[in-house]
Amino acid sequence: MTRKYIDCREYPSEMNCSVALSADSDEELLEAAVQHATAVHKHSDTPELRSQLKSLFHTGTPPADAPSRG
Repeated sequence: MTRKYIDCREYPSEMNCSVALSADSDEELLEAAVQHATAVHKHSDTPELRSQLKSLFHTGTPPADAPSRG
């Protein structure tokens, strides 16, 4: 099974979020990413948000060093 991840450090934000999330399935990662986006970044849980988040998934695990921001 290939892990997937999403990394807030890749995207500019006012709070310079350093959270990276990973999971064994797209479904599990999407739910964690939506919870993070709504609770921390105050986004609304919409189909558009879910689609955008899923498009930002990477295969593997997050790098230890922060990637460059968008």
